[in-house]
Amino acid sequence: MRKLILLGLMAATAIPTVAGAQSRQEIRRDRQELREDRRDLRQDRRELRRDRRGAYVAPYQGWRYRPVTVGYQLRPGFWGTRYAVNDYGRWNLNRPAANQRWVRYGNDLLLVNTRNGRVLRVVANRYY
Repeated sequence: MRKLILLGLMAATAIPTVAGAQSRQEIRRDRQELREDRRDLRQDRRELRRDRRGAYVAPYQGWRYRPVTVGYQLRPGFWGTRYAVNDYGRWNLNRPAANQRWVRYGNDLLLVNTRNGRVLRVVANRYY
């Protein structure tokens, strides 16, 4: 009887250590995943900083940013090649059709008809 009680006590003390070891492994795994997620976030932020073209420089002296809407007509200097956005996938934009171009306007991206300068679509606050 005494051996049976001792065996029961040993089993009762051994089982929590096995369960504790599993939870430690899970904690390690969770911490590792958290480190990897933080590393990915840092890399995404670096890439975003690299993607920025810097401060917006207006094509005309004395220009101030004013939000535009669809149908607004831009002056030709605003939709020239200097402000063109050619990497549509990076900015999650649709490829423009013929005679259309994505351009940066302040912190916004505009889809502009290159024949007349009319704004066809506005994506607000894409640049930070």
